[in-house]
Amino acid sequence: MEVERVDASSNGGGHQQSEGAGGGPDAQKKNHKKYRKPKPWDDDSIDHWKIDPFKAEDNAGGSFREESSFATLFPKYREKYLREVWPIVTSTLKSHGVDCVLNLVEGSMTVKTTRRTFDPFIVLKSRDLIKLLARSVPVQQAVKILQDDTACDIIKIRGTVRNKERFVKRRQRLIGPNGATLKALEILSGCYILVQGNTVASMGSYKGLKEVRRIVMDCMDNVHPIYNIKTLMIKRELAKDPKLANENWERFLPKYKKKNIKKRKERKPRKDKDDQDYTPFPPPMPPSKLDLAIESGEYFLTEQEKQKQKQKEKLQKRWEAKQLKKAEREKDFVAPKEDLPSSSLSSALRTQKKAAAEVSTEALRESILRRESQKKDQGQKRKARGEDFILGGASPAKKPKATGDQSPATLNGDDSDAKPKKKKMSLF
Repeated sequence: MEVERVDASSNGGGHQQSEGAGGGPDAQKKNHKKYRKPKPWDDDSIDHWKIDPFKAEDNAGGSFREESSFATLFPKYREKYLREVWPIVTSTLKSHGVDCVLNLVEGSMTVKTTRRTFDPFIVLKSRDLIKLLARSVPVQQAVKILQDDTACDIIKIRGTVRNKERFVKRRQRLIGPNGATLKALEILSGCYILVQGNTVASMGSYKGLKEVRRIVMDCMDNVHPIYNIKTLMIKRELAKDPKLANENWERFLPKYKKKNIKKRKERKPRKDKDDQDYTPFPPPMPPSKLDLAIESGEYFLTEQEKQKQKQKEKLQKRWEAKQLKKAEREKDFVAPKEDLPSSSLSSALRTQKKAAAEVSTEALRESILRRESQKKDQGQKRKARGEDFILGGASPAKKPKATGDQSPATLNGDDSDAKPKKKKMSLF
């Protein structure tokens, strides 16, 4: 019996130990934060994402051992502008201890470190500066790249589209009417965007640059920028609500499905079988090339004759094309057809012309008779003057003007019907 009691006590003791070791209600919990001490940088008031400016005191190593340099080419049309603004670029880089060279012969810009350079990253910023200047970014905007919170991205868009006309249309779609689409992208992304030639230059924060690149590449892939602009506007409004800060926004964003609408082919009108005459025989086989050559006689020609025939056909086609071009050129020198008047108008015009011709003939006849009468009067006057000179007598009395009541006899001073006698001329 004692052995059984011992066994029971041993089992009970073991059970009690296991309860104590297993973490019963009276057992003490382990303190994992026992050795954790407060740290000065672990504070909610500190902004861990803030980038402090790099000063000369922060560079404990001193100047660099080797010189670092970057060069880039610029197009010919930028030469005049770069010569004007190069003093501004030189003075800006000099404050950071960077030297710059403008080579107009080679058409290149070079930046390099000097003994005064203290920031190891400034030479990369200077490289971005000359790249932006080469891509037609104004110098007032380009110098902002030297700030620590500003980055740049130059997106090449020419290789995305093969067709030149399609590329120009999609690039214009990115700019929008009067630059409205580009301005909306700048406001929503917080970046400066410039579309120039085959590239798109953008400046701003890293988050904004990522959105700009995505929108530009989507536009080149035939996705209109207005869809992405609408998504950015919704995200901007959702960011203002603190309740939605830790939630997924996918349910609020619009989802667009690509619709590939195929053009319907015009169906040919089907012929009714009733209209066709039924024949139990199959249709005749089309003639082969060999049969056609035998029919035309080409099969029996030699190689030389075939070459001559081909040459002749080629010359004939060339002559026909020449005649067509000549006819097209002569079209410009062909006089246009005039619209002829209608029958009623033509008859009226004919009557008018006939009347005008009659009037003109009557006037011409009257003018001829008038001239003849004037010539006769002048001849009579000259004759009378000659007679007076020869006879030496007085000038004849003036005849009174004839009236309707007077007769020809009274005009001569005689009431008789006899004609007046002519004076005989005597020389002695």
